[in-house]
Formats: sequence, C-alpha cells, structure tokens
Amino acid sequence: MSDQPTEHRIVVPAAVPMVSLLGPGDELLRAMERAFPGTDLHARGNELTLRGSPGEVALAERLLDELLAVLRTGQPLTVDAVERSVAMLRAPVAGSRPAEVLTFNILSNRGRTIRPKTVNQKQYVDAIDRHTIVFGIGPAGTGKTYLAVAKAVQALQSKQVTRILLTRPAVEAGERLGFLPGTLYEKIDPYLRPLYDALHDMIDPESIPRLMEAGTIEVAPLAYMRGRTLNDAFIILDEAQNTTAEQMKMFLTRLGFGSQMVVTGDVTQTDLPGGTRSGLTEVQHILDEVEDVAFCRLSSADVVRHRLVSDIVDAYHRYDVERAGVPAPAPAPHRSGRR
Repeated sequence: MSDQPTEHRIVVPAAVPMVSLLGPGDELLRAMERAFPGTDLHARGNELTLRGSPGEVALAERLLDELLAVLRTGQPLTVDAVERSVAMLRAPVAGSRPAEVLTFNILSNRGRTIRPKTVNQKQYVDAIDRHTIVFGIGPAGTGKTYLAVAKAVQALQSKQVTRILLTRPAVEAGERLGFLPGTLYEKIDPYLRPLYDALHDMIDPESIPRLMEAGTIEVAPLAYMRGRTLNDAFIILDEAQNTTAEQMKMFLTRLGFGSQMVVTGDVTQTDLPGGTRSGLTEVQHILDEVEDVAFCRLSSADVVRHRLVSDIVDAYHRYDVERAGVPAPAPAPHRSGRR
C-alpha cells in the first residue's frame, strides 16, 4: 500500500446528530484525534474529512462505522467507548466488532445497563452462557466478579436457577479473625463486602434482605460450602487465588444438577501463607482438558476502573519480573470454546 497521504469524506446520516458523534465540546472528536495523531480529522456540517496515511485513514473509517453502529442502537458514546473501540480495532479478535461488544446488554436495573467493555470481557460472558464451570482469571478491575454477579442475577430473573450463592475464602490478610471484634458474621463481613456491593448495583437494595432471608441469595464464607450439594443454583467463588488445593476441590465437587459455577481470582495476588500452593493455580493444570470447563484470562487491557489502574497493574508486573530475574511470560491464550 502506498504511503502517500489519502483523503476520504464521510457523510453522517441525518438521523444521527453530529453532537452525539463528536461529543459535547467535541470531546469525542479530540479522543479520535489522539488515537490517530498522524491523521487530520475535520468536521463540517454533517461531513467528516479524514486525511493521512492510507492505513490510518482506513482504520479511522472503520472506527467511525463502529461508533455510528453504536449510536443507531440508541446508546450514547463516551470517551472511554471511543478509546476501547480503537484498542479493539488495533488488536482485532475474530468475530468481535467493537459495536457488538459495546452494545451487548447483560442486565438492566434502575435505568443502568451492565455491558462488557472489552473483547475479553464479552468472551468471558459468552463462556458463562456456554459452559457449566467457568474460571475468570485476571488482575483487579477487569470485571471478573462484577460480570459474574450480573450473569447470576440475569439467570435468577429468567428462572434458569432458583438461587444465587456467593462465596469467598476468609483468608487472614494481616489480621486474625479471632482477634477481630464482634460476632462471626461481623468478623467475616469485610471479606464478603465486595459481593454485597455488586449485588446492590443490580438488585433493588430494599429487596436484598428479603431475598437473603428466603435463601434465594446467600453470601457466605467458603467454609460454609463443605458437605453441601448445590442444585439449581448459580454459584460464584470469588478471590479463588486464596483457596488451597483441597478447598478448590471441595468447592468444585459441590456442583449439583441444574447448577452453574463461576470461579474468579488473580493468581498474582495470593494471600496464602508462604509455601501454600494456590488452588486456582493448580486447577488450571488439572481441569484444562475437561469438557464443559472454560478458562478465560483477562489482562490489564481489560481493566475498567480508573485508567491508572491498568498502568499500576503493568508496573507491578514489570517489577515482579525484574525482581525474579526471568523473562516476562507471554500472555496466556484466551480459551472459551468447548473442548
């Protein structure tokens, strides 16, 4: 392809207000300009003119097509959506268009819709739809637990299951439970609080106590799962990197008829005592070839918190690699298909 600059004009359909594409104060246009620094983007009336290298102009055209497809669904655009769309187009994954990812609705509550924001997040959600047991492995802020809770609430509302069970190992991260004040439930509550927070985003808060009293929703430490068989349930094990190999086996064998499990964790953030092998690390080797089990791996590129969180995750990874004195491993492939 020639490196000579090329110029293309795009006419925006009259049904799409230019302000919805360019953003208030042209903030979305500026985000596009930052994404294509060597390309000139000029808006006049309902036309956009792109001038630059053929490859970058073609990519900018694809971006505009995707953004227009999002707007046609009635969903507004944000700077974050523009930046994530550019990232998806620059590192394409077969079968995943930015518009399909950004308009994929999981759950709506009180005017708020929960959607995946990256290709890996959508593949993670798709894997939950297709498999009985799914492992979501990745750093903090990648939506592992939040999306799993959203799928659990969706399954409950659509009557695919009759109850939701949310559990975490109550690992003593610097404090011993026995020395903390209060009853047992007051002691374990800080460990379970992130699960309550996710629930409050997805279910009317006033109905949560009623659902918990009826047993429709249960939030409990992992030790409370021992000896049970869980039928017709959506079961989530969070912070699974803090399980031992024995605890992981115990949890997985609680699976009953009509149930589904999602296990989430970050193998780089283990709080287990020194020398104790994480059950989440071990299970990847044990169940890798088992049918109807999927391992979905997310990375710093999937972080949906403040943009600094992604940079912090990457910086800590580089530090750990340098301290260990070994080459940085290649990112693990994402596998969500049935084997």
